[in-house]
Amino acid sequence: MSHGDDDMDDNAPGFSLAVSQNRYLSTEDDEMHAILTVTAQGVPGADVTAEVAEVIAIDCSGSMAYPPTKIAAAQRATKAAIDALRDGALFAVIEGTHVARVVYPTGPRLVAATPATRRAAKKAVSQLQAGGGTNMGEWLGLARGLLSDHPTAVRHVIMLTDGQNSEADVRLDVELPACARVFTCDARGIGADWEKRELLRIAAALHGTADAVRQPADLVADFEAMTRTAMGKVVPEVRVVVKTTTRSEVDFLRQTFPTEAGLVGDEVDARTTAFGTGSWGAESREFHLRLKVDSSDAEPDTDIRVGRVDLEVRRAGATEFERACPPAVVLVRWTDDMKKSSIMDPKVAHYTDQAELGQAVLRGCDAHDAGDLATAAAEWGRAVALATALDNDKVLQRLLRLVDVVGEPADGVVRLKDDLAAVDLLSVGMSSVMSSMSPEMPPAASPSPAARATTGGTTGGATKAAPERTCPNCGKSWPATARFCGDCRTAMTT
Repeated sequence: MSHGDDDMDDNAPGFSLAVSQNRYLSTEDDEMHAILTVTAQGVPGADVTAEVAEVIAIDCSGSMAYPPTKIAAAQRATKAAIDALRDGALFAVIEGTHVARVVYPTGPRLVAATPATRRAAKKAVSQLQAGGGTNMGEWLGLARGLLSDHPTAVRHVIMLTDGQNSEADVRLDVELPACARVFTCDARGIGADWEKRELLRIAAALHGTADAVRQPADLVADFEAMTRTAMGKVVPEVRVVVKTTTRSEVDFLRQTFPTEAGLVGDEVDARTTAFGTGSWGAESREFHLRLKVDSSDAEPDTDIRVGRVDLEVRRAGATEFERACPPAVVLVRWTDDMKKSSIMDPKVAHYTDQAELGQAVLRGCDAHDAGDLATAAAEWGRAVALATALDNDKVLQRLLRLVDVVGEPADGVVRLKDDLAAVDLLSVGMSSVMSSMSPEMPPAASPSPAARATTGGTTGGATKAAPERTCPNCGKSWPATARFCGDCRTAMTT
């Protein structure tokens, strides 16, 4: 189901919300999975009515001087980002070490982007020097202070680091939930000495992206792209509000596209949880909602509402949220028809396999770090097969820098390349959260991506028709999309 809002002004996007689920559950099931697709469209290409505020936080710790190409690349990229700011956009540049300092403008404030302020800011950036430690909590805290003075703006931070956060930085854990209510943040790692899980955690908490910069020369284009994307955001804040019933409670809501990230909910009341998703432009995102449900005394073969999902937005210039479109509902129908209850919704199946892809990538990284090359090859081979089945070229391209494929990619047999570069290992680790969008209208009998990954069911993007699946335990046959046996509940792993 999909709903839109016709009462939008010319400078704001219209939102739609759709729910995809298989509502049939057996009486033994206590979980309902649904995929929420949220789309914002109709955003003008050059909207200038939304106030936007940008802070660029640059790691200037001592390690940025070794080699000196890192600090030079950071300076060039920061200047490129300043040039990419929209006229009138508010901005500041932060020097980050064991402390944080505003290097432009003078004093703890933001200034509007004009030809004069851009020139002055780039002159200040040219004078940055490397020295000191790394306390990212200090950097984010200063950014929060600067941006808190502009509560109705679209607020964004670019953060660059080349090192691991100091163990003495006790502020980061406190700052992440506080900053999540103020701005979104895109984090980048340069060099080969930073911690991938640290940047992934920051980006997930602050509704942004995290990635590795493979070459210092790549940084300019990356900073320009992040800044232009931020300038295209016109809705400061969007939240997904889930209301449960006496039969249900929220287990989790995760963003699944364009990147994987767990969302932290705020309890509105005993049955209502609001999940912030950051600022939006013209884009689509998908979310995986899992509800714990109770079938006690439920009337069989009857649709029962177990959840309602509302989309609320805080528009540019506003401090209060408003409903963006009509709500959508999550339904359950408890049934004794095991064929119906054993089928997983194709969108849910896609992101279940996407999550497994990310875990396989990280398990391979951990095994390689521990010197277990056989396990690393096995996990990355599994990841190659899943990325191929899921059409996730972003992850596949990075994996292929580490492994050579033996036979067909869908078979998942690989050999590790010799002399793997540390930056490529970091790059593939950061790809663990990069997802591909779920299928729009897949055929009802098509196999899940995991099934295709283990059977080699894709060639040149075409999907082979799949027969029914046979339970490895009891031998009974079930539809190709079944993820477990409807009779004995054995997982369909082959």
